[in-house]
Amino acid sequence: MRHPTNRVFLDPASLSRIVKEGNLGNPKRLSEFVRLLRPDITDTHALVLFEIKPDDEESRGEGREQARRYLTALNEAVDPDKQLKGGSDFEGSLFLEFENGGALWQLSWRTPEPGVTLYRWSYRRKKPNASWKERAAQKEEALPREEVEQRGELAEQAIQTAYDKGERPEGFQGQVYLPGDCN
Repeated sequence: MRHPTNRVFLDPASLSRIVKEGNLGNPKRLSEFVRLLRPDITDTHALVLFEIKPDDEESRGEGREQARRYLTALNEAVDPDKQLKGGSDFEGSLFLEFENGGALWQLSWRTPEPGVTLYRWSYRRKKPNASWKERAAQKEEALPREEVEQRGELAEQAIQTAYDKGERPEGFQGQVYLPGDCN
């Protein structure tokens, strides 16, 4: 993470909890209607918010609207010196190698406009005896929806485990190459 000491709230943290525990202001200033809303990522030290969506125009518009709604509600409740804005400069990628060299997935993300981070999955075809870096240099292809549905939860668990430096999830035979490995 770029700012590991910052106080970061992830969905399902509500706006009320973010304001209170982030020491941003008075959560009672939030209307009853918006108190329970849950932005995807809110950094209360850097005072930025991100909505994360799939990389397509419809989702981008949805993310833009949600970020605007969350920021409007938060900024009505926070102290004047703690106004939040849409985050920017959040981009990168990581690779997951399944079956010890079988499937190589890539998760990439970018923030094309403040507060909206778009992600997409792609993959590289199997190439026997090639390193993951050689395979990463191959042409990327869209990941078939069936495969995402089949392995998506396992991929999410493997990524979280890699970041937390924990035990591999059961059934995951492979490696996770985090952004530092991908440079």
